[in-house]
Amino acid sequence: MKAVVMAGGEGTRLRPMTSSMPKPLLPVVNRPIMEHVLRLLKRHGLNETVVTVQFLASLVRNYFGDGEELGMELTYANEEKPLGTAGSVKNAEEALKDDAFLVISGDALTDFDLTDLISFHKEKGALVTVCLTRVPNPLEFGITIVDEEGKVERFLEKPTWGQVFSDTVNTGIYVMEPEVFDYVEADVPVDWSGDVFPRLMKDGKPIYGYVAEGYWEDVGTHESYVKAQADVLEGKVQVDIDGFEISPGVWVAEGAEVHPDAELRGPLYIGDYAKVEAGAEIREHTVIGSNVVVKSGAFLHKAVVHDNVYIGQQSNLRGCVIGKNTDIMRAARIEDGAVIGDECLIGEESIVQGNVRVYPFKTIEAGAFVNTSVIWESRGQAHLFGARGVSGILNVEITPELAVRLAGAYATTLKKGATVTTARDHSRGARALKRAVISALQASAIDVRDLENVPLPVARQQTARGSAGGIMVRTSPGVPDSVDIMFFDERGADLSQGGQRKLDRVFARQEYRRAFPGEIGDLSFPASVFDSYTGSLLRNVDTSGIAEAGLKVVVDASNGSAGLVLPSLLGRLQVDSLTINPGLDESRPTESAESRRAGLVRLGEIVASARAAFGVRFDPVGERLSLVDERGRIIEDDRALLVMLDLVAAERRSGRVALPVTTTRIAEQVAAYHGTQVEWTTTSPDDLTRVGREESTIFGGDGRGGFIVPEFSSVFDGAAAFVRLIGLVARTQLTLSQIDARIPRAHVLKKDIATPWAVKGLVMRRVVEAAGSRSVDTTDGVRVVEADGRWVMVLPDPAEAVTHLWAEGPDDASAQALLDEWAAVVDSAGG
Repeated sequence: MKAVVMAGGEGTRLRPMTSSMPKPLLPVVNRPIMEHVLRLLKRHGLNETVVTVQFLASLVRNYFGDGEELGMELTYANEEKPLGTAGSVKNAEEALKDDAFLVISGDALTDFDLTDLISFHKEKGALVTVCLTRVPNPLEFGITIVDEEGKVERFLEKPTWGQVFSDTVNTGIYVMEPEVFDYVEADVPVDWSGDVFPRLMKDGKPIYGYVAEGYWEDVGTHESYVKAQADVLEGKVQVDIDGFEISPGVWVAEGAEVHPDAELRGPLYIGDYAKVEAGAEIREHTVIGSNVVVKSGAFLHKAVVHDNVYIGQQSNLRGCVIGKNTDIMRAARIEDGAVIGDECLIGEESIVQGNVRVYPFKTIEAGAFVNTSVIWESRGQAHLFGARGVSGILNVEITPELAVRLAGAYATTLKKGATVTTARDHSRGARALKRAVISALQASAIDVRDLENVPLPVARQQTARGSAGGIMVRTSPGVPDSVDIMFFDERGADLSQGGQRKLDRVFARQEYRRAFPGEIGDLSFPASVFDSYTGSLLRNVDTSGIAEAGLKVVVDASNGSAGLVLPSLLGRLQVDSLTINPGLDESRPTESAESRRAGLVRLGEIVASARAAFGVRFDPVGERLSLVDERGRIIEDDRALLVMLDLVAAERRSGRVALPVTTTRIAEQVAAYHGTQVEWTTTSPDDLTRVGREESTIFGGDGRGGFIVPEFSSVFDGAAAFVRLIGLVARTQLTLSQIDARIPRAHVLKKDIATPWAVKGLVMRRVVEAAGSRSVDTTDGVRVVEADGRWVMVLPDPAEAVTHLWAEGPDDASAQALLDEWAAVVDSAGG
């Protein structure tokens, strides 16, 4: 006997899940519903099957093919237009006309005994046997009444409660003889229950009803879809589950990585090659699809997650459905009954309320509160650029496709035939993305100078040598699974705010320029980049006195790209140096705060035992510098800024130094003592760079290891700061600990307070109101100065749902009291 699987329905009640996927392909415990149906048919010997298709028919065909993988023979009958339940089977008449056949829906989950159903049909000599089952709520189904012999007496399609006269409903599973086709008109919409069966009964034809025992769920609503998953996990329906039951009710498929410190409370299912991190909590009736990533601190309960989904840290998913290729960012919350379509982005700390529908390809902004369905509108991100260019999680937020579009947009802002310099750090992710960037630039009529793996300052300097701009791809500092795509202007500095907005507009409009075949850009690889860089550095920075001082220094390259430039630099400096960790380590393109601290401790031990003048440690891309004094003691970054400031100001005796407003006011005392003055800037590196370019600027720094050496460059440069430091120490003939000792102690404390995006503006307004008659500085955020000179600064983070606070006083207790006072103001506004 052959079977017919009806797989042509649109499943409109299941949108947005069925907006881009036919209902029969919706996964139930990581297998399409229709695959469960086909496996049931095979178990009962129905290997030859005709599949009727109409809506998104090619997706069904592509997935199941000819059925060979299932050990079945599948053929397809395509409807040009919807023909109804009977019309679609009539459309397959040619394949079914020789013998009795079974009709079953491709989107209902069941484990009925089809063999017994077929035997019943044959015993009764029926023309049609209708498979029936008993349900508690028959409103959505066709009610059927049978007599003692099983003969059908009455049908009623989708009754009201006033019409309900039975709990026995039609499951849409039938066994039929080919003569039934005489009652079905071709190429017009016809239904079995509404049109064909009443005519058969009127003509006295034998229609029987078989009341089946077992499980049956018509997966027609979001509620029934989620229920079907739970029923499979509870063992209420006999279907094949692909995977291993590692503990009662906990199913894990092949290749999945589940950290031992993840909390699993079954029954639940984790799909193949999914990754669940330590600290994640997955509770009962949750189904996780293939290649899903669940980050630490995430909580999932009764959630159905389709394939290739990213679930960020501290996110909370309850009773919801998440479509494939969707990204759920940090601390997002999706409530019971919500459905997120395919390929959406749910921003960090956003909330999607219960029963909300978010249709495919939509973006919910960070911090958004969504209580109505998002169907037509596209909630795009407010800003492409963050503090470090365009940043995000590798292959989640920052993909090769995004890199191509970004590079195409950047190229469109430049003239055809212009040159762009590209570079990367030593990570594999950056290498892969840079190749995508280069291809897009060339395809947009841009010539490319590729530096390959170089320190960030070298990339900036080389960009400034005749390029219209530059692009650097690097691992985000301290975040190993994220990357930054950094865009430079013709001077090698970060794009200005105006340049960022221009790129943002072109990217948003997706109006990318494409070159004609003869205009494809060239690709070149400049030679002697490091020699050129070090030669220019040593020509511009004062190195007098170094050779005579006989200094010994220890240099830690941190296994990063800074090590690439050190051999050329140290050899020409004529300084006795010991370099540690010079080799590149692709597996560690960045470092955590803990590993950085451990590296500095080790550097201090080496400096002390080697009796060196000092030690320096570069960050992995050579942009920033940390210091250890001659005793091996770590000079904290904010203190190192004051030490460098003291050395520079003492030697120059005039000019300006550029410092962010969050720096201790001790810096003003140090600068003034040596006849220099401070120009306060915002915390943005762009602003420091702007002041660094001005002629009277002699120094700049951010208190986090970033130093500007204006005679060479207006951007942070670790190697330039290192060379300048050696020269200053050699000429002053003082040790770093002596310089540190003569600078007053600063008492600046910092605190971060979580602040929902929706209330950030309110927080800042409350801060200004609370300041009253006190002096207020709005260079960056709001800095409130007390009458006694103590100050507090409140600054909303541009990229995260956080407000930063700094406070300075004459001692830690005073600074802490001030910090607590203003933290309470921020908390009260944000609470």
